[in-house]
Amino acid sequence: MDRAPRASIDRHDRRAPCLRRNVPIDKPSAGMVNNRMTTERPFPLRPEAAALLVVDFQEKLLPAIHEGGVVVEAARRMIESAGVLGLPVLVTEQYPAGLGRTCDTLRSLLAAAPLFEKLTFSACVPDVKEHLERLGRRNIVVVGIETHVCVQQTVLELLALGYLPWLCADATGSRRPLDRDTALAGMARAGAIVTTAEAVIFEMLGQAGTDAFKRILRIVK
Repeated sequence: MDRAPRASIDRHDRRAPCLRRNVPIDKPSAGMVNNRMTTERPFPLRPEAAALLVVDFQEKLLPAIHEGGVVVEAARRMIESAGVLGLPVLVTEQYPAGLGRTCDTLRSLLAAAPLFEKLTFSACVPDVKEHLERLGRRNIVVVGIETHVCVQQTVLELLALGYLPWLCADATGSRRPLDRDTALAGMARAGAIVTTAEAVIFEMLGQAGTDAFKRILRIVK
């Protein structure tokens, strides 16, 4: 039986595969673009589809954070609004024996939230992952410090686990602004939604004139 001649491949051709002849190109699988998972942004974000993750707002670390007071205030607004909107809240603390507990401003607001201590920089420790799985909510609103260490590693792991992180840029901070800004840009490129606490709050709220709107207005003013 005659066989069609096999096409030869020049293995010394340094051009990209798509520019070479006779080189098969693998197509991305469903849900993939350029070998990266795609994320679809839901609109509007609904409270019943979201949870809030508060990462490492600890008393011994906060004094070193650039504009730390502003960051804590934005986190406070997000946490209080989560209570009004009915979002489940999870809290983590990184090595509390050395870095202290969650700062007083936020601790009183988080008394009912489950607290997870950790040594890994990412907040996605096994107990947190199990808790998120039980909640069954794909959208995770994230606030915390430091942006370029614990927050970034948390956000990237959430993406890898199939969640969609909504990072409140005004409610996260680092010791150095360059570290913070670089991390925010990188997380956005990776697929996280980088926004602000107030933008998330009002998107979930959806409309004015309700009791929830009146309560949140007092929080954000």
